[in-house]
Amino acid sequence: MGIWKKEVSEETKKQLWIAGPMVFVSVFQFSLQMISLMFVGHLDELLLAGVSLATSFVSVTGFSLLIGMSSALDTFCGQSYGAKQYHMVGIHMQRGLVVMMLTTIPISIIWAYLRPILVVLHQDKAIAAQAQLYARYLIPSLSANVVLRCIIKFLQTQNVVVPMVLASGFTTLAHVLLCWLFVLKFGLGVKGAAIAYCISNWLNTVLLALYIKFSSSCKSTWTGFSRESLHNIPQFLRLAFPSTLMVCLEQWTFQIMVFLSGALPNPKLQTSVLSICFNTTGLFWMIPFGVSAAASTRISNELGAGCPKAAYLAVKVTLFISFMVGALGFTLLTLTRNIWGRIFTNVPEVIRYVASMTPILATSVFVDSLQTAFSGIVRGCGWQKLGAYVNLGSYYLVGLPFAIVLAFVLRTKGMGLLLGILLALAIQVVCFLVVTLRTNWEKEANKAAERVRGKEAQADANALPSDHNGNLV
Repeated sequence: MGIWKKEVSEETKKQLWIAGPMVFVSVFQFSLQMISLMFVGHLDELLLAGVSLATSFVSVTGFSLLIGMSSALDTFCGQSYGAKQYHMVGIHMQRGLVVMMLTTIPISIIWAYLRPILVVLHQDKAIAAQAQLYARYLIPSLSANVVLRCIIKFLQTQNVVVPMVLASGFTTLAHVLLCWLFVLKFGLGVKGAAIAYCISNWLNTVLLALYIKFSSSCKSTWTGFSRESLHNIPQFLRLAFPSTLMVCLEQWTFQIMVFLSGALPNPKLQTSVLSICFNTTGLFWMIPFGVSAAASTRISNELGAGCPKAAYLAVKVTLFISFMVGALGFTLLTLTRNIWGRIFTNVPEVIRYVASMTPILATSVFVDSLQTAFSGIVRGCGWQKLGAYVNLGSYYLVGLPFAIVLAFVLRTKGMGLLLGILLALAIQVVCFLVVTLRTNWEKEANKAAERVRGKEAQADANALPSDHNGNLV
């Protein structure tokens, strides 16, 4: 019993060492676009609307795709590092760079001609024009974002997290100055906000690239550019494609819900309240995201090292931490239900509506904490294909139809849309919990060994987890 407690304590310390810094990294990166939005918001209502619309669109069509594709590196880099195949960590990162850079080409074309797309979607022409202007000047940030995402996974899977906090923190401070210069001082408006964002992204990327180049902690994993990264690209895509679906299917659902809220009676009120609810869940999501990052790193490292018991211990510790984080968020929201809306608005009607939604919102925060932790477990094990199926079923076959019926047929309005999200999150948690409990961790360690030895095709063909009898879960 004493030995088990010591193992749990050590594993908890390891996960918190990764999770804590990754929370700050997430907050700093999220704040860049928000800072740009705040500076533009002080200029003109039309400009604010254009940048807000563009921010939502570029996140859905670009940044979400890159986040999803880079999630494949959680598996490849993490398991290679755990198996002490250190040079392969750098190779996998380069492979991700090649594939993701090619992806930015069609994304750039979409961003460059955003106005006609938005007009077809019945958006105001003047707002669409400003959104296109902002998106066009954001295009250089795509390549920076590709490199940055790959570097973050490269460092995270090696448990090197403090440099990322320092670099992203410095970048955020610099971004405030850059926005002031380009938006206000030079009077570039929307263009200035986009230029500042691009420079900040490149600044963060260059700082971390210099760290990798000159730090002794990365000497064994970064040995320079290699043609080996051009091999086995199809195997990378086998995880990258479902990884992208996992992320996008979830994030697209929230955008659809906001769109649906505009079709409800009194759309201004419904959209405002739902936006506050989603901003709240996004704010509380930052901490579970850190837990998720720690989970993917610790589990992939242990599976790569051939330690199934340690990997399963990491899973149990992850779920315990996420439960505590979710319970804390639930309690905080419940206690502040009558004042939480005041953080976002002074309109009494909106504040009362948010207060009435708080029990559902607080429950969503709790369940989302568990779901986010399970997503980290999925990435660490290489179960992205399973994750894509679960997300597709939970959001689009159950959650979204349920929300539409509640909101429009039973006339529960915004509360029905939020209940649909909650149901989808709950289904995700139940599915992933069943899979995790039935998984044969020794077989998962064997699959990881096959993957890091270069037998990706065989390992990824059997990517779905197996139970203790060897059957697919």
